[in-house]
Amino acid sequence: MKIKFLLLGTSLSFIPLTVNAQCVATQDCATLGYTETTCNGGKGVKCPFGNKWACLGANEDEVRDKLCQELGFTLICTGTGYAGGAGSACGGKYTQCTCASGYEWKDGSCQKKVVLTGPDGDVYKCNGEVVAVKVSNMNFYVGIKNLGYTGWSKANDTCLNYSFCGRLKGTLPTLDQLKAMYYNKEALESLFVSNGGRKFSIDNSYWSSTYYSSNDGNDDYYIVNMLNGAANGSGIYSDRYVRPGLVDY
Repeated sequence: MKIKFLLLGTSLSFIPLTVNAQCVATQDCATLGYTETTCNGGKGVKCPFGNKWACLGANEDEVRDKLCQELGFTLICTGTGYAGGAGSACGGKYTQCTCASGYEWKDGSCQKKVVLTGPDGDVYKCNGEVVAVKVSNMNFYVGIKNLGYTGWSKANDTCLNYSFCGRLKGTLPTLDQLKAMYYNKEALESLFVSNGGRKFSIDNSYWSSTYYSSNDGNDDYYIVNMLNGAANGSGIYSDRYVRPGLVDY
């Protein structure tokens, strides 16, 4: 906005002991730069001598956009994998974006999630889905759900034929593995539940693959109670819970 003043005239009269000078400002709005009848959003200055306006420059948006960019607001958050902007916008842009399902924010953009199969921290995944949880201080994973309530032979077969992921088959846990599961029960159950699994059942015990003894011609195997950690022998025809372990990883 430019405000102009017009020097209408200056006359100098050399009269003894007297010098007269005149400087009169124009009251013409157009001459002073007030040429608009209105300004977008009222962004301007009104002429003091009329109804015309001097509007702010057209580069205001450019100044704002430059400031937003300097503050890190550079992302538009549209396109494949984007759900919109995260947080507040500045000049219609964001510092981070919200990603669509199946995508994650990584290295400044929404990227397709990598489908993971294998160990991932405290869990084991199959095509991105958690199927087992690591037992602390052991190279052993346990399935996030029970496989039934049955006798030892069927329990053993069920675990050996259970597929965690393709060729990755299960096993019936040993006595030591079951004990470790009991001692780490709280942490394991938290991971079970958070990944769609189930807590251990406590109204009966779990089968192990560890031989106990022969009783009246029948083989007994160790069982472990997940309520109190007690380990005892049990006849193979008794029904107990079954939870598979992961052996090939």
